[in-house]
Amino acid sequence: MGKKGVLGFFVGSVVGASIGAVAGLMLAPRTGAESRAMASDIINDAFDSATDSYERGSRVVSEKIGSVRPNVNVTSDELRAKVDLARERMDQLRSSLSDTVSNASDQVADAAAAVTETVTGAVADAADEASEAVEVEVEEVAEDVVDAVEDATDDEKPL
Repeated sequence: MGKKGVLGFFVGSVVGASIGAVAGLMLAPRTGAESRAMASDIINDAFDSATDSYERGSRVVSEKIGSVRPNVNVTSDELRAKVDLARERMDQLRSSLSDTVSNASDQVADAAAAVTETVTGAVADAADEASEAVEVEVEEVAEDVVDAVEDATDDEKPL
């Protein structure tokens, strides 16, 4: 019986008992003392009936709660275990990610150092080649100037 069914039964019992008591008092050809005693008995019976219904309903609810509580406790324990496992996995992932980032950072630093070394070597080689090229060019220009001066002086000498 559901919650509404128990409440409906209880209200119906009280209302029915009250109506029956009033009808009995009105229709009974008894004296006032007898009618009051009879009404008192009816009200006591109705109260006892309502109390019994309440106690039965309370017992049913307590039994239902008692039967559900172990399942809730087991489910709560399982949920806690799953949350703890998830936390452990997250810690492992965090540690693994930290190691991976550290390794990648070291590799990037090593690669940057290698690139810097290569570029520095290439710049030094290019500077050496440029210096040699300038020396060769200066020598050629100097030879051209000397040749031009000699040619000019040769042209000025009378033969």
